[in-house]
Amino acid sequence: MADSDAIWLGVDLGTQGVRVLAVSGAGRVVARSGVPLTSRRDGPQHEQDPEEWWSAFLRAAVEATRDLDAGRVRGLSVCSTSGTVLFVQETGGDPARPVTPALMYDDGRAGAYAERAAADPAPGWAAAGAHPQASWGLAKALWLLDHHDVPAGARLAHQADLVTSRLVGQPVATDWSHALKSGVDLGAGDWPVETLARLGLAPARLPGVVAPGALLGPVSGRAAEITGIPAGTPVVAGLTDGCAAQVASGALAAGAWNFVLGTTLVLKGTTALPVEDPTGTVYSHRSPDGVWWPGGASSAGAGVLAREFPDADLAALDRAAGAYEPAGCLSYPLVGTGERFPFRSPDAVGFTVGRSADGAAERYASLLQGVGFVERLSLDHVRALGAPVTGAVTLTGGATRSAYWSQIQADILRREIVVPEVTDGAFGMAVVAASTAYPSLSDAAAALVRARERFEPRADVSDRFDETYDRWRAELTARGWLGAGS
Repeated sequence: MADSDAIWLGVDLGTQGVRVLAVSGAGRVVARSGVPLTSRRDGPQHEQDPEEWWSAFLRAAVEATRDLDAGRVRGLSVCSTSGTVLFVQETGGDPARPVTPALMYDDGRAGAYAERAAADPAPGWAAAGAHPQASWGLAKALWLLDHHDVPAGARLAHQADLVTSRLVGQPVATDWSHALKSGVDLGAGDWPVETLARLGLAPARLPGVVAPGALLGPVSGRAAEITGIPAGTPVVAGLTDGCAAQVASGALAAGAWNFVLGTTLVLKGTTALPVEDPTGTVYSHRSPDGVWWPGGASSAGAGVLAREFPDADLAALDRAAGAYEPAGCLSYPLVGTGERFPFRSPDAVGFTVGRSADGAAERYASLLQGVGFVERLSLDHVRALGAPVTGAVTLTGGATRSAYWSQIQADILRREIVVPEVTDGAFGMAVVAASTAYPSLSDAAAALVRARERFEPRADVSDRFDETYDRWRAELTARGWLGAGS
């Protein structure tokens, strides 16, 4: 059993910023910090500067550890965006010097490479429901090799790998969670090297693969000097941001599901076996506990609010939105072009249709409700595939700051919504770090995760949303996004 005086560090390398949390063995956040990141977007292109990840992490780590008792820090783990890749090389004392840009999770330029991989898949991919798409790190890696002069000694890396390698001071293995979309065989826990070599990704470019929670190495003396993290602190292999948020939610029992609602929407659940989805929108991560985490990542989410209402008082809009339950207009809140879950439509664009009596407030209400409808469609989809959906649904991510939005989600889903005390993916990574002191990851989560709020569905409001949800689905069908029998 872990020491309640221990401190575990969790790091989340997100799209918009880097967050570091220090969490006690009792599950209390004792320090936190965050530093923003910038992106380069141009049509289907979405890149970030990998050096900015490191510089932002340094600033966040120094701030988070400034007042900590170094003797209590027992471990650290890092999560990052799923499908974000680059190539790095060990040179000049740097174990992970970037030699290409970082292509982010939603960079859309690698579609042709995904099609090539889908035509020659590794046998093990199907077991996890893994179907190559443009969002896959593998497709982006092949694109980078064709469009950049990548040195022969450079290796594939994920966002988290750059930080963990620099912390340890030497190249480290990647975890099978980040490597899922880069083509790892989850059943074997290793790369299908023959398949990847045929596609153009040579074995020499592949890092080692370990389970989340495995020890990567200790923080080096040099890294300790510039980060404030004590030298010798164990660096533990992490998870993707969606899986980290699931861990933070505590939804680790079979039949439990968690929505991560941030810039975009991610659904993760727990099942005894991976879920097979012929549409390719659901895939399963492998838990280090021996169960599976099926789910999918939508391109809809709260990012639309930042775009549509950049300077608005969102709390005031929350209050005004209560007059529109449901709104007279229907919205699909896509952040960019294309949808990948709960259906696949690469050309889909967000929409708002129907009558709006009051511009801003009703438009805002329709976007909140649109996200709830995407969530309901997502649960309908995994249930149709045979996955159990039982009990409450947990909700994590930045959108949980709005109690009104959480209530609307309970109404639309007709399920209790549970918001954990800490909804940050960085908290989930602190739990992963702490799992080294427990029999399992689920045991660590049971000890550290607490509920903050619960929202019960309001029957009369749910009844009204049922009819609106049916009209919303009909609009998706009319656009060809759903089959007529869906």
